[in-house]
Amino acid sequence: MATASTSAPTRMVFLLHGEDPFRTRLRLAELVHSLAAGRGGAPGDLAALDSPALGVALGVTRFDARTDAPAAIALSGQSQGLFDAPGEHRVVVVDHAEALREVSLVEAFPPDAALVLVAEEKMAPARGARRAPARGKPGPAAAATRALPDAVLDAGGRVERIERLAPDALLPWIRARAALRGAALAADALAELATLGADTERLEQELAKLAAYAAGATITLEDVHRLVSGAIEADVFALTRAVVRHDPRTALATLDRLLADGQAVQQIIALLLWQFRVLLFASVLEKPSPAGAARPDPERMAKAIHSSAGAILRWRTEARGARQADVPRAYESLYATDVAIKSGRARADTAALMLCILDLCGVRGASAVDLLAIPAAHR
Repeated sequence: MATASTSAPTRMVFLLHGEDPFRTRLRLAELVHSLAAGRGGAPGDLAALDSPALGVALGVTRFDARTDAPAAIALSGQSQGLFDAPGEHRVVVVDHAEALREVSLVEAFPPDAALVLVAEEKMAPARGARRAPARGKPGPAAAATRALPDAVLDAGGRVERIERLAPDALLPWIRARAALRGAALAADALAELATLGADTERLEQELAKLAAYAAGATITLEDVHRLVSGAIEADVFALTRAVVRHDPRTALATLDRLLADGQAVQQIIALLLWQFRVLLFASVLEKPSPAGAARPDPERMAKAIHSSAGAILRWRTEARGARQADVPRAYESLYATDVAIKSGRARADTAALMLCILDLCGVRGASAVDLLAIPAAHR
């Protein structure tokens, strides 16, 4: 989703920022083409945009705020390019705008040119998300301390935050992006791709590969397993989801597929532990916050466990159905299984892991912790 601070800017100044780099680039391409053609730049359906490429519009100049001087950026908005077509609108794009320190550039930018600032991180206004344009120009001291979103809003521009896809928007997005490539996905193949999460950059790459491979045929679940990189993570996600839902039939079938593909038991255990750790953090998002307390920030939580906000948000739906005791019980059972295998208490690694899965699914009589009662093998 793209959220904008105003519905119609009074100046052609825009700031694009957020948590989804690929969709931000799609929006940038849409906005630049619209501005170069003299239109207002209103956002459309990003899923329907074919490519994030800016093309070869002669009136577009691109800068990098990390290396290019603010004076050079300002000058490009004031002068007509040598090869610009008569009457063509000038559009100046500044990448990595989070590195821009002289925000007074925004206020001083010529009103007859368009300035598009693109930041690869989420940026918050220093003085509130919604503001009316300031009356008069702020003094030098105020301009030096303003956050970039504030400067854009004060200049009468628009700030657009490109958020990560919500879980309920993921399937329609994948289906629409596949359709752009003339590809159709079987229902189970679509669901499997969705387990990759809201990483739209990766989804785009995998869809390109699958569409080329299918050559017009419907993309199947087997195609996804064969071609999509990191298929084990997707399968372990499905395994963990079946466990949380207490669905032993699906869980054991998924485990059989992982083992048949040659995945090591210890690797599967490690990934299961990781998935339950992410589930634990996702469950925090589902708990009501105390009165007056701020909602937990998925970005900050993700940094704490060296994950991504998308991975945590992907588990929110499952977290709603998980019982409070499920995660501690999963840690206990997986730890017991790991110790039993490494100490030689388990006669067969795969049998120990299957017992653990049945235990996690709540099957009566299946207890991985009981493996620890078996004497350790002498080595």
